[in-house]
Amino acid sequence: MNDLEQFFLHSQHRLIHKWQHYFEIYDRHLQHLKGSKINILEIGIAHGGSLQMWDHYFNGNATIYAVDINPECKKFESDKVKVFIGSQEDEKFLQQLKTTIPRLDVLIDDGGHTFKQQITTFKSLFDHVKDDGIYICEDLHTSYFKHFGGGLKKRKTFIEYSKNFIDKLHAWHNKKIPVDDFTRSAQSLHYYDSVLVIEKRKMSPPFDVKSGEPAIEDKFAADLVAIQK
Repeated sequence: MNDLEQFFLHSQHRLIHKWQHYFEIYDRHLQHLKGSKINILEIGIAHGGSLQMWDHYFNGNATIYAVDINPECKKFESDKVKVFIGSQEDEKFLQQLKTTIPRLDVLIDDGGHTFKQQITTFKSLFDHVKDDGIYICEDLHTSYFKHFGGGLKKRKTFIEYSKNFIDKLHAWHNKKIPVDDFTRSAQSLHYYDSVLVIEKRKMSPPFDVKSGEPAIEDKFAADLVAIQK
């Protein structure tokens, strides 16, 4: 049981509503930040319990920014928490938000879970995450729900939108895929049930290396060279 689960189960706090397996995902990708002073943005805070959870998890070292559409959430502000009221579907609001808050070490999209909200937030705020930061989008399963406008392989869902990230990650290897800002800034994609974690890093064209003495005839060397070209 990690620190997040310990807090969730055994501490007094405001309401937190999460899928149980999320705690392992969070801890896997965020634990290396626990000793650092960081900026974190959480979109969708509901009863504010997760704000308490993040403050505890990062040992009070996190400056927490939060977005919610409900004006009542403003009451969760403190010396460590700044709450902004607005819609994550509103590009103007998100662009204004970028001018107000510093670049982020962690962004967690736990907002309204519609694919339009998820896509708009990604387009607006991915570049506001630091070069070594982490972007997390939750509740991807709504892309499959009819009442969210989704369905299996249905166009315009966030699931289908994010599948393009796989191509962009490999753009260095195919001239038909343009190398863009995503290619240059995304180091890895981690898909879990209902969660996508994107770990950022400044990226350059990959190159292969060799070391050691050949022991047998390399039958595939010519094919490999041809593939690389």
